[in-house]
Amino acid sequence: MQCELCGNECGSKGKPAIVDGVKMMLCPSCIKHGQGIKDSDTPPSINIQRSLLKRSRRIVEKDVYEKMDKELIANWHTVIKNARKQKGLTREELGFKIGERTVTIAKIEKGELRPSDEVAKKLEKQLSITLFEEVK
Repeated sequence: MQCELCGNECGSKGKPAIVDGVKMMLCPSCIKHGQGIKDSDTPPSINIQRSLLKRSRRIVEKDVYEKMDKELIANWHTVIKNARKQKGLTREELGFKIGERTVTIAKIEKGELRPSDEVAKKLEKQLSITLFEEVK
């Protein structure tokens, strides 16, 4: 085996080292120019498994259904449409006020698109309606 720094033959005496961020095999005389790499006792796969095990201990599982104490009412699309008309707003005006596109408002009113919780809360506030009911 040849030294990757000086090119001399080093045989089995070559050792891995890092020189300027590059891992090289160096002869005993050139090893002083690099930072020696120690052979680890454990293979990397075991180290990876240990780190994954530590990570899994840190992760706390959260119950998604625990937060679901409210549910969207059954006739939400008609309630939204009637409230908008009662307030005298067009779909464009309502969309502008809550920061949604007119097409989105139209699809919500037709029942083709279920509003996200965030959009539903904006609609509740703007139209002074209640779209959520308590889950039993």
